[in-house]
Amino acid sequence: MAHTDDQTMRRVLRREIAGTIGLLTDEHDFRAMRHYRSFTFDDHKMYLQQVEALLRTRASQGSHTTIALFDPQEYAEFCAARGLDPDIPSSRTRFTAEIATTGPTVPYQGQPLADLVPALVDEAVRQATWEYASTLLARLGACATCGEDIGRAAFIRASNFLVRILDTAHPGSRHLVCSVTGTPETLLAVLHADEDATGATHLDEAEALEFTTVLALGLATKSPGGLVMRTSTPGTSDRIYGWRLRGEGLEPLTAGEVFDAYCTDIDSGDLISPESGVDYCVPPDLGNEEAPPAHHH
Repeated sequence: MAHTDDQTMRRVLRREIAGTIGLLTDEHDFRAMRHYRSFTFDDHKMYLQQVEALLRTRASQGSHTTIALFDPQEYAEFCAARGLDPDIPSSRTRFTAEIATTGPTVPYQGQPLADLVPALVDEAVRQATWEYASTLLARLGACATCGEDIGRAAFIRASNFLVRILDTAHPGSRHLVCSVTGTPETLLAVLHADEDATGATHLDEAEALEFTTVLALGLATKSPGGLVMRTSTPGTSDRIYGWRLRGEGLEPLTAGEVFDAYCTDIDSGDLISPESGVDYCVPPDLGNEEAPPAHHH
């Protein structure tokens, strides 16, 4: 009887344990891991099928599982830095536990792996973009003339721009895209913001941080770039408008410029038919409170 009770309690406790799976999302990374003898999978498609079956089993048992992006190069560096043998499962387990707290992750909620993998990759790109932009901002240092931290000042200015853009946007679902092209890599950040029935705006804090950081970098470095807003409200046409980055500020795009940007093929330059149910328009006036004074030194 005592043995049965122990087994029952362990089953209950097992449901209380959250798990993380380090996923090899592409064939290239999978082949890199096959160099380790202890990694016994030999077919990436079959590997993904087995992972998905395991996820379904854990979910049916009431267990929560988080998926992390497993990078073989980072794994090798992790093992080398800690003196671990990379060809044993316990080292992979330790690395997975590490990336669960520091790297990109997505929760498994019953979605097909075909939907989960792109979400995980997008999360990894978003985190890498934020880290890269943050590093470049920090490297700008202090102004030689006044001593002001250039990156911090630009971040404050970008934050104020974002607040004013959301405050002046039409109600409904908002989709913002910011691109900065001279950094030297092109950086892209996306922000989704939804307004509820009470008028309150809801957005993902990580997305907002990344978006503000990329915008701040464009402002601080006076790089070419732009910002486009799309608002959607049931029963009405979507509205699309935007700004170009100009110096340390934003310059409104005309309705014609927005139309041209959306209705021209980037590669060929050919015209593309405009979307139905979409209005290409000028942005709302951000007013005089859009941001603190720019840093002119």
